[in-house]
Amino acid sequence: MPLQTYFDKKYSGNFFRQIINIFGEILMVQFRKNNKRSIYSKLITYYYKWLIKGSSIGVQFDFQVYLMRFPRNIQLKDFVYIKSGARLCPCNNKAYIYIGKNTTIGYDTKIFASECITIGDNCMIAPNVYIVDSDHGVDRNELMNAQSNVTAEIKIGNDVWIATGAIILKGAIIPDGCIIAANSMVTGKFELEPYSIYGGTPAKKIGERS
Repeated sequence: MPLQTYFDKKYSGNFFRQIINIFGEILMVQFRKNNKRSIYSKLITYYYKWLIKGSSIGVQFDFQVYLMRFPRNIQLKDFVYIKSGARLCPCNNKAYIYIGKNTTIGYDTKIFASECITIGDNCMIAPNVYIVDSDHGVDRNELMNAQSNVTAEIKIGNDVWIATGAIILKGAIIPDGCIIAANSMVTGKFELEPYSIYGGTPAKKIGERS
């Protein structure tokens, strides 16, 4: 199962959930001020929360979000926001997707897990990002479409911004505070540094957060 935070394990009572609610509302006040929800939008959110067996506070779904194959293997923490066109897919019954609190998944972003994809708290995943933790086998002595997938877990830390069109491939570990520039590709072959900016294909360090 995807990791749960120490706070979640230790403090599960209503009083502490109310504290989370208060702080979440403070963090999201600007967003919610400019995001008016219809009754239909609220009904969609309730349906998806039931579908993933979730009980987190303040989770929100836009229209036309796709929770595919094994939605019960998706875990969303408090105040996650999934925008229109996003697709979240645990590709088998042992695959998991975990998204931390106050994280936003942008329009038409695709997250496909064959093993496990973990996204931390307070992350911004922009539109049209592609995150996938598997590749096809490429042995030349066998047809590629007959070979098993090769998988490696993806871990994205807290306070990470992944910009539009970025691709995150199997085995990638993105530490806390990183920025991945638009249309960049991150693989599991390179070690990234916290609070640094990466861009290119494959992504290389191009700066640091001030």
